Amino acid sequence: MADLPGDRNRVVVDGDVTTWAELRASALPDPAAVLGTSRQALAAVRTHVDAGTELLVAASGRVDEDMRDELRGDGFHVVTDAGTSAPTCPREPEPGRLWILTSGSTGRPKRIGHTLGTLTTIGRRQPPRVWLCPYSPGTYAWWQLVTLSLTQPGQDLVAVDAGQLDEWPRLAAEYGVTAVSGTPTFWRQALFRHGADLAKVPLVQVTLGGEPVDQPILDRLRETFPAARVSWIYASSEVGAAVVVHDGRAGFPREWLDHAAPGRPLLSVDGHELVVRSPHHGATLDGPVRTGDRVEVTADRVLIIGRRGSDEINVGGAKISAGVVRDVLHAHPAVAWARVRARRAPIVGQVVVADVVADPSVADADIARWAAERLPEYGVPRRLTRLAEIPVKETLKTDVG
Repeated sequence: MADLPGDRNRVVVDGDVTTWAELRASALPDPAAVLGTSRQALAAVRTHVDAGTELLVAASGRVDEDMRDELRGDGFHVVTDAGTSAPTCPREPEPGRLWILTSGSTGRPKRIGHTLGTLTTIGRRQPPRVWLCPYSPGTYAWWQLVTLSLTQPGQDLVAVDAGQLDEWPRLAAEYGVTAVSGTPTFWRQALFRHGADLAKVPLVQVTLGGEPVDQPILDRLRETFPAARVSWIYASSEVGAAVVVHDGRAGFPREWLDHAAPGRPLLSVDGHELVVRSPHHGATLDGPVRTGDRVEVTADRVLIIGRRGSDEINVGGAKISAGVVRDVLHAHPAVAWARVRARRAPIVGQVVVADVVADPSVADADIARWAAERLPEYGVPRRLTRLAEIPVKETLKTDVG
């Protein structure tokens, strides 16, 4: 059995305190798709290290019956709480292969092949931390925290399943969490629901990723956690972790574009789309990869706005980015979250509308006025729909742009 530098790290799962070494599962069928809880996923990963089992892990709620049948048809043994379903088309396993399901933000989730090596992106020794992991098992961000804890001593992990997300500040305080990684939607929901209680969690590291990161959420987190370093990461299942920013500003420095450095991703922009050539890429994705993410290049920064195609709203021939409108709404002090989209309209074809979660004491007219002072007339939302809660998917994301 292989020993890892993180085997003695503490792992908290389902209220139990254990270690990676103690999490080893019994033998898995090979190849295996393990669909279940954080405990099952973590144990399967530790077994993969020992046996090289070809493995896919995911929360059971992310994989519907059609996809389970597809996995079995592709040779996987599907392992759930109910038992193991044999593949309908058995095949030889690919030793050391790990599979990630994409978030499915733009359609049906895809499988991206990796190895433990391509998923391990932090090589330098890190200061000791206790990480809260709120991500759904098997997502790329989940793997980033898992590989960090597996490969570096002093990186404890507190796993939080979907049913525990509302009480994560209490769990963080109970287990001495000092670092938390989450999507901007996760952090917006935390600030909206828990407010001042978050300041009682003495974080030294706050990390965001998985969605466009704007300046308002960075500023609010810095105000809430003044002693913490606030970082954002641009990463995907396809190209891995490509951008890491610690300066507290949205976007990344323009001088990083087209700058080649050994072992680091090469970033470029083509037609307002971010293109990445990464050493952490998934299988068959060597070379430049078009990310599908729309960017805006300013005098000194490159801002990631949203997805190409779905981000652009055409109002009678005048075009505006839904991400730009969203960022303006997010900057309003009373707005906790916003989603901006196009709505069909006579004559002009489309108009801008928005869903918002905001302080009920602030009128829609005040929010609309704020937008009108900062956007061209055609970019001001023609209708605001109030939501009581921020909609969060199991991936901790929400539909944006």
